Amino acid sequence: MIRVILFDTLLFGICAFAFVRGGWEARVVAAVCVVANFASYAVVAHYAAVEKGVLIIDLLTFLAFTGVALLSDRFWPLWVSGLQLTTSMGHLLKGIDADLVPIAYAAALRFWSYPILIILAVGVWRHHRRVRSEGQAMAAQ
Repeated sequence: MIRVILFDTLLFGICAFAFVRGGWEARVVAAVCVVANFASYAVVAHYAAVEKGVLIIDLLTFLAFTGVALLSDRFWPLWVSGLQLTTSMGHLLKGIDADLVPIAYAAALRFWSYPILIILAVGVWRHHRRVRSEGQAMAAQ
């Protein structure tokens, strides 16, 4: 339970930072992170077999992150999309090896959420610095 509280605190803190200080890319990524987080809570997962509900959420999240990466002129959304692809590959591993220990499967799916949030925070921080130093018109380009 403490793990969930710590992750949600980190998630909401970084996403609030993204909504207040970030560009459009950060706002979309933050919104997707929050929605995917709540959607994941709604899906009961035991990780004994491929979790279809979590798989759908992860694939939709990957598609959203990839869309942002394709439309953005920034580099950090590519990293976010790539890490989400790595998360989605955890489902493939479980599909290939049904004997994969449930805790290892769950860890493979959850681990990359932390680096994604850190990359989002760094992207927002750099955007905010750029806006302050170059002005709003230059940062929007």
